[in-house]
Amino acid sequence: MVRSLWTAATGMIAQQNNVDVIANNLANVNTTGYKTEVNEFKSLLYQTLQTRTTSASGDPKPIGAQVGLGVRNASISTIFKDGPLLESNSASAFAISGDGFFSVRGEDGDTYYTRNGNFIWTLASGGGIMLSTTDGLPVYSSTGNPIILSSDYMTSKIVVTADGSVCYPDENNNAQPLGITIGLFQFSNPGGLERLDETRFQQTAASGAPMNEATNNALEKSKITQGYLEGSGVQVVDEMVNMIVAQRAYEMNSKAITASDEMLQQANNLKR
Repeated sequence: MVRSLWTAATGMIAQQNNVDVIANNLANVNTTGYKTEVNEFKSLLYQTLQTRTTSASGDPKPIGAQVGLGVRNASISTIFKDGPLLESNSASAFAISGDGFFSVRGEDGDTYYTRNGNFIWTLASGGGIMLSTTDGLPVYSSTGNPIILSSDYMTSKIVVTADGSVCYPDENNNAQPLGITIGLFQFSNPGGLERLDETRFQQTAASGAPMNEATNNALEKSKITQGYLEGSGVQVVDEMVNMIVAQRAYEMNSKAITASDEMLQQANNLKR
């Protein structure tokens, strides 16, 4: 019975973490480029009560007896699937369709990856205009350099094609490429990326090295849509159902603790 108390307690802890993950998903339902997280469970070690043996008459007992010792959180996985395209009034808003990630330079100088294409044009420190995130982080081109244009360009007229090529209209109002392409990168295992915040990720040994779509012809190219943002991948109805299931599982584990406590109390009363 003491074992059942600890087993049910592990279930309550695991479901509490599950509710935390679901609550975080719901909190980011309107976060641009947010990817849904899923809590994965893993059974704890089993205790052997009886091994495979024989009965008193010598008949074999091929099946032993084991009892589980509970559950724990194994991992929190990120579901990398395309979110809905949401129209934006900003000409510097970009949505990705496919497996690609934008590349940005962090405050520490390291490179990070995101699906949040809510960018802005800002003044570069060395002159000109630079494409950056709303936090001021420079966006990298396919060559790994910040995207900086001359200050003579009007940002409202800058056009980005589906392959990420930055263009500007000529005197005949025909868009001409400027020789700069917004960088898009893919990973062999995006699930291995380390999440730093809601939409920013860092490569790890598990994710593999980033693969540049501009130089790797073996990759299926992603598509950039200007004037749109990728919405959150959270499905509110699914998360509410998951919340109900987690609450019910938490209640059942709580009832198991109550039942074990009552059984222990009855056992104590037998000595009186």
